[in-house]
Amino acid sequence: MKLEVEVMGLENKEKLKQFIHYLIYLTQNREEVGKTVLYKMMYFSEFDFYELYEEMLTGELYRKIPMGPAPVHFDEALEELEREEKIRYFKNKYGRYEQFRFESLREPDTSLLNRSERNVIEADVEKLSGMNATEMTQYSHADMPCKASKDGEIIDYELVFYRHPPYSVREYEDD
Repeated sequence: MKLEVEVMGLENKEKLKQFIHYLIYLTQNREEVGKTVLYKMMYFSEFDFYELYEEMLTGELYRKIPMGPAPVHFDEALEELEREEKIRYFKNKYGRYEQFRFESLREPDTSLLNRSERNVIEADVEKLSGMNATEMTQYSHADMPCKASKDGEIIDYELVFYRHPPYSVREYEDD
């Protein structure tokens, strides 16, 4: 079962790469966006999209780690993007911390991302921009899907339907 879950996240590898590249492109000039912040922006975009449309954006899996949700196939996708000379990543000093930063080397191909998907990604970049890694980690820990998961577990997308403000992005009808 575990192997099956790990493989499931690779169904949309090209779409995942486009998503990561687009997110890097949108955030590359924001000094607070390093690897940890990028992880959380990915998580919120994926889970917000699922809450709104009840379908996965890329199908990527997120594991709860001590620093919050982390995409399972990020490093693999990032290495491919770098080999394809679409992005580069490097270490940078941010305050007293060392930060992994990302730069887009060309405009991203977003042909696999529809307008609704790009809208959610762009809205989350605006909503979450300005938070550093510490703030973003604290914020993500309080989101129901992350909060309800144990360390090391794959976070269940269905948990978005138990969110409360300010995390919920969907208007629900009162029963």
